[in-house]
Amino acid sequence: MTLDLDAPAAVDYRALARRIATEVAAPAAAEVDRDARFPHESFAALRAEGLLSAMIPVELGGAGATVSDMAAVTEELGMACASTGMVFAMHQIQINSLIRHGRSAALDELKREICRDQLLVASATTEVGIGGDVRSSSCHVQLEGDTFRVTKQAPVISYGEQADLLFLTARRNADSPPNDQVLTVMRIKDIELERVGEWNTLGFRGTCSPGFVVRGHGPADLILDDPYGDISARSMLPSAHILWGHLWFGMATQAVNQARAFVRAAARSKPGTVPPGAQRLAELMVVHQQMAELVRGAAARYEATYDDVDAQSSISFAVAMNSLKVSASSLLIDIVGKALVIVGIMGYREDSAYSLGRVLRDAWGAPLMVNNDRILGNNAQLLLVSKD
Repeated sequence: MTLDLDAPAAVDYRALARRIATEVAAPAAAEVDRDARFPHESFAALRAEGLLSAMIPVELGGAGATVSDMAAVTEELGMACASTGMVFAMHQIQINSLIRHGRSAALDELKREICRDQLLVASATTEVGIGGDVRSSSCHVQLEGDTFRVTKQAPVISYGEQADLLFLTARRNADSPPNDQVLTVMRIKDIELERVGEWNTLGFRGTCSPGFVVRGHGPADLILDDPYGDISARSMLPSAHILWGHLWFGMATQAVNQARAFVRAAARSKPGTVPPGAQRLAELMVVHQQMAELVRGAAARYEATYDDVDAQSSISFAVAMNSLKVSASSLLIDIVGKALVIVGIMGYREDSAYSLGRVLRDAWGAPLMVNNDRILGNNAQLLLVSKD
């Protein structure tokens, strides 16, 4: 066997993310949460390591990382700061869509720019008046020669004021039906963002997600090549649920670690005895293992069918990815609740070393963000027409 000394060394993304999470994200997490501010220091560190462009192919300046690689990064960040992990996940969801569905020369040049300048991507897929259905739009693209314009009332845009690029859905033109959508790319400098609300929530406060009226323009060749329906089914929805699932698993692991530390401290205080929470901890580890296998299995399934258009366009695949979101978010709530019972009042207190307050508040965002009832409703419609 001959070693290829010119081949790039494999990157240990999990180890890299763990260092950033421990040294940068965790120390700032309480302040990010308290002040509902963007985690600037975490993203400076992620940019310095080139992680915002890691999934872009090597020939365009990226590192060719996989969705599983980015899921590992998201999981580690989620253990330290849920808002940092969520922003990172939302950025990578858009990058995955750009890689798979943006094939024009202009979009390839945009990928190189993202690598060179470590640009942060936000998205605007929801809209006032569509009832939370991201597969339909009211606003539309207005083509003017080789440029386009669009105006959209977005109830939520996460980190819109901190991002460099905005990926925005709209109807293809004024005559298109609501579900004939495209995904446009605009530079923040070409957008007027009129803030129409505040972001004052129990959790995920550092995602900075108020509503905006968006008025923007851009070159027409920065509209992604494929219809948004295909982008959503094959890239945006599955990668969102996989990356969010890993984020929530990281948060669950944080809660488990707090419970484990509490039980161990109790055991050390009374040698030779089994603390009351030890059996509950054993039960908690069963659920934690169940969640690990769920989210990592889903990532493996996605990558195994990454180039199989038929498989990823099937009803069974859509139902599985929707079910992942419902299951993972429910397991997170269950795990954090069980951890809180083990730690007791010391977990309930905000001023305790074993406090679970922040992860408890963040965890409830998981089933509410793209509400699980809506996801189950989508699955119900899919199952009615499924012939499997």
